[in-house]
Amino acid sequence: MSRGRRRTVKGLVILGSVLAFLSVFAIWIERQALNTDDWVATSGHLIQDQTIRAAVGDYLVDQLYENVDVESELKEILPGDTKDLAGPAAGGLRQVAGDGAEKVLETSTAQGLWEDANRSAHEQLISVLEDKGEAVSTSEGNVSLNLGSLLTNLADQVGIGQGLAAKLPPDAGQIQILRSDQLKTAQNIAVAIKGLALVLSILTFAAFAAAIYLSREGRWVTVLYSGIGLVAAGFAVIVTREIAGGIVVDQLVKTESAKPAGEATWSIATSLMTSIASTVIVVGILFAIAGWLASPSGSARSTRRVIAPTLRHHVAYVYTGLALIVCVYFLSGPIQGLRSFLTALIVAGMAAFGVHELRKQTAEEFPDAEYAEVFGSTRDRVVGAVKDANIGERVGEQTSKLRLPEMKRPDSGGAEASEAPTAVTPVDEEDARLQRLERLATLRDKGVLTDEEFAAEKSRLLSGSGSGH
Repeated sequence: MSRGRRRTVKGLVILGSVLAFLSVFAIWIERQALNTDDWVATSGHLIQDQTIRAAVGDYLVDQLYENVDVESELKEILPGDTKDLAGPAAGGLRQVAGDGAEKVLETSTAQGLWEDANRSAHEQLISVLEDKGEAVSTSEGNVSLNLGSLLTNLADQVGIGQGLAAKLPPDAGQIQILRSDQLKTAQNIAVAIKGLALVLSILTFAAFAAAIYLSREGRWVTVLYSGIGLVAAGFAVIVTREIAGGIVVDQLVKTESAKPAGEATWSIATSLMTSIASTVIVVGILFAIAGWLASPSGSARSTRRVIAPTLRHHVAYVYTGLALIVCVYFLSGPIQGLRSFLTALIVAGMAAFGVHELRKQTAEEFPDAEYAEVFGSTRDRVVGAVKDANIGERVGEQTSKLRLPEMKRPDSGGAEASEAPTAVTPVDEEDARLQRLERLATLRDKGVLTDEEFAAEKSRLLSGSGSGH
């Protein structure tokens, strides 16, 4: 490739990695902020967390005592002279309510009320963001999470709930989500984000596809680095989530005692972000594997040789298996609307193109590869290794039989020792060397060894380093 084309390819790979990073955030915001069902499911996980339940329980108890004169309520309930005990009883009841609020929130009834309140608030928010003008306008009112029903349920559980709903003020148990002066800004952000996840996802794969197309003969390198870019983008999202979590909690939660609940809320609410990032990492790993498989390395070449017969004789099975993998992803993966459908379709299309290119490559490299030949060469290598071991033992035995000439001893009276046998090269050793040369040539002809590897092994063998000494 020319220098300009190489720079273009590198730029497209970097662009695709950045777009993948941004896509994860866009998808998360679209699904959490703009999808009511997803948010309700997340809210169900929130209330199941012990730290969050404790914080919500404390909030409800505080709201109960701030908005209702519990002492007066007890005076109406207590008979006769015991009415004077209403004050101390109210204090003790607050402690009881505080201890029991978390247990109340563990019940399915309370959790159902919590999810209903979250659904209502989110639907109200979506109505405002889409500017339907039916719930809350941008000029008046706020978007709030109404926990009034949970407040009443708690009062019933502690024994002072009779007629309490009518006495609670309308704003009791209201958690403000957006003020009216913030709604117009939220609408503008929603308009900008809506559809952005789809656009970024398509642009991500378009950038990688363009880079691969422009790479020509070096496509396997581009595929490999595209996979590395996707993996890096996924891990960058996870790191950013951890850093942003601390900043967001510090900015929004001012009370130290409430920060553990804020951290738990951030962790659960952004768990979908981690899931999406993990999917990006998995796709990146698949890209990297595809790049390696198409590379000229010895291990990749051996792998291609093994799969060559399958790719040539069972094309229908190969593509059927790929289709089944895509179907399993659709059935078990986080498919959400048009964006996920098109993303999965693009990935499947790129996978099918990769299989097509791999079939062409293996057909050119191993046009006559058959199952018997592939597995037969593996058997020959194993048998050859065993023979090498046996020959080495025999050569060792031959060498050990050789003796150095004996020297004259002073006390032998000048008698010379018996003459030592002449050292000769064993015939078996020469045969072993020839057998190895023949086996190396066979491995080269079958594609197991490259010409460079064959030449290096032949040189080493003929120089004597591979003769068993």
